[in-house]
Parts: sequence; C-alpha cells; structure tokens
Amino acid sequence: MNSRFKVWRNSLAWTLPMVALLAGCNSGDTAKPQTHAIATYSSATWEALPTVSDNDLLAGFGSWRSACTRLKSDPVWGATCAAATNVPQAADAIRGFLKEHLEVYGLRSSGGNANGLITGYYEPVYPGSLTQNPVANVPVYGVPDDMIIVSLESIYPELKGKRLRGRLEGRVLKPYDDAAAIETKGVKAPVLAWLTDPMDLQFLQIQGSGRIQLEDGRQLRIGYADQNGHPYRPIGRWLVDQGELKKEEVTMSAISAWAKAHPTRIPELLGSNPSYVFFNRNPDSNEGPRGSLNVPLTSGYSVAVDRKVIPLGSLLWLSTTRPDGSALVRPVAAQDTGGAITGEVRADLFWGTGDAAGQLAGDMKQQGQIWMLWPKGAALPQLPQVTDAVKP
Repeated sequence: MNSRFKVWRNSLAWTLPMVALLAGCNSGDTAKPQTHAIATYSSATWEALPTVSDNDLLAGFGSWRSACTRLKSDPVWGATCAAATNVPQAADAIRGFLKEHLEVYGLRSSGGNANGLITGYYEPVYPGSLTQNPVANVPVYGVPDDMIIVSLESIYPELKGKRLRGRLEGRVLKPYDDAAAIETKGVKAPVLAWLTDPMDLQFLQIQGSGRIQLEDGRQLRIGYADQNGHPYRPIGRWLVDQGELKKEEVTMSAISAWAKAHPTRIPELLGSNPSYVFFNRNPDSNEGPRGSLNVPLTSGYSVAVDRKVIPLGSLLWLSTTRPDGSALVRPVAAQDTGGAITGEVRADLFWGTGDAAGQLAGDMKQQGQIWMLWPKGAALPQLPQVTDAVKP
C-alpha cells in the first residue's frame, strides 16, 4: 500500500498493555513530569479556510453524507445528519448548511504546529486463484480458528479500543505467532484465495483491502478482518536501515523493484514486519471498499485518520498538495483508520482502485493542514493525555 505502509487496524504490540498496567508503579521523588493533550483544537472562522471548487465541495459533502446511515444515532452527529438529508446537491445550499450547523477547528500538534503528514492508499488488484497451483501458491488467510481476542477496557478504561490477541497453550494465553512464523509453518485458518507473489500479499495487508483477479475473469473482493496482535513495522524502514534505500526513496514502486532484484531476500524483508493481517470476503459491488466506519470509501474524498484525535464520521477540510506539487484542497470524510496513521495532524487519502490509483497513493507523502468541522453546541472530543519523559 504505498508510502504510508498502514492498515493494521486496532493492532497492539503485546507488551504495550503491560506498560500501561505498570505505569503507576513508580517510586522515588523525582522531578514532576508534565502532562498535556496530544493535540489541540484551535477555533477558526469559515473565512480562514482555503477556497474549494464547487465540484470538490459537492463530492466531499456527498462522501460525508453517505456515512450518515451509520451516524443517525450518534449523539454528536445524529441531529446534523438528519438535517443534512434534505440539503440539495448544490454548492450554495451546501455552503449554507455547513455554516449554519458546523464550527471550524484547526488541528494543531501539542507544540502548536499546524502542518502534518498526508499520505495515500488505494485498493489494489492482484492475480490469483481460488485453488492452489504451481503459479498461485501464496495463501490469503481468513481469521485463525485458534486466535483468542481479549479486551481489557472494562477494567482498564485507558485501554479502550485495544485488544490482546493470543493462543491458549494449556491454561496459558500466549502471544499469537508473528508474521515470520505464520509464513513458515502456516496457521489454522481458512484460505480465501491464493496469490502469485508474496509481495502482493504484503502490499494487500498494508492496504487493508483489495481485489483478486481470478482466472475466469471474476474478481474476489477481500477486506481487513483482524490482525495477529504484533506491532506494524514498515518494510520500507527496514530497507533504509539496511542501507538498501534512502529514506526519501521509499515508495511502493521502489520496494517492488528492490524485491524483484533480490528475490532470495524477500523472506528477510517480510520477516522484518511481525504484523500479519487476516481477511474476509466482501460483497462485490461498484462501490469503494468499506473502511473502519463500515461505509464504502469515496475515491479522493475519504480519509483514514487517527481516531484518538479525529472521531470517525467527522467532516474535515484538507489542504495539501498532490505528488506533482499541485494544490489539493477539499472537504473529506473521516471514514477509515490505520495502524500507521497516527499523529496530531495526520490523514491518509483514499485514491481508488487499480494501478493508476496505486501510483498516486504510492507517491503521496506530502505536508498539509486539516480543519475539523464540528457540530455547533457539541462538546469537542476528549483528547488523550500524554506525559513527557523527565530528563535525569
């Protein structure tokens, strides 16, 4: 999936919850650490927003409104979605509706920086088969039968949305296999299809969804179902650490070219990322793949976000550039998440399906600004607090 190397949703390193559980076990009289929110929402005016074209306004608003089927009972967005139902698909009407119902907040880092990383992703199409054969022999696994998922948020609210994944050995729950072990010895899981190239599977896992082109012309659509619980580590970073690529050279195309030139080192490359994604079959349709909000993504107008900062379903105003440097300013809808999509000012723009979308997504690693359009009168999201390390 491009330069973002994302899409391990709800993933969590096995050790992270233990760190959280032990966070209170401190002793000694040391300097008091400073605690602050991970980001800030800075009140802004509509006039402060960069201008968008009527076409982009209509498309962005349409993308957001399509998700209202999932938000009609939401305490924050329910009333606004209900009011949006009868808004004509006309630029002036949409502008009037937005100004009447929503307020503008600029996203800032805790240090006050308004700029952040804007990347891209897409839905790839890879050749494959429903049966294993000498050409198609890379399995696409569904969720393993023996993987157990544990949620601790009822006891530890700070772990809301975080889950442990493991396997029972006797009465002991142990971490589930990492990617290298799964690739080596397999896993007790249904095989949805077989791909022809292990790099295709890796990129499919990074993107989180895709289509498999079958021999008879049909396409099998698959999407993210779960993950093995290990942390995501970008394979591009491994190539940089190995001195194989420079940081600024890391794109999906560059990684693919390296893999083709070094086929014997592909297992080493893939083993550097312990995370492993499991899939399920999705209904085939002309709509985009479904994101974390479980609504079809809209090419160019849906984004994956860090839900700790931007709640799913939010309408955003994005100002960035395309890979060629031309301006890209438009409203977008927060409808997806990703393991690598973290940070105060951070978004991953969905570009669509196929090779052309993949080229745009793979080359996009831009700086940009984000404004959140929030229902008037609604309390702003509660931002998580972080504590700065105390220097000895």
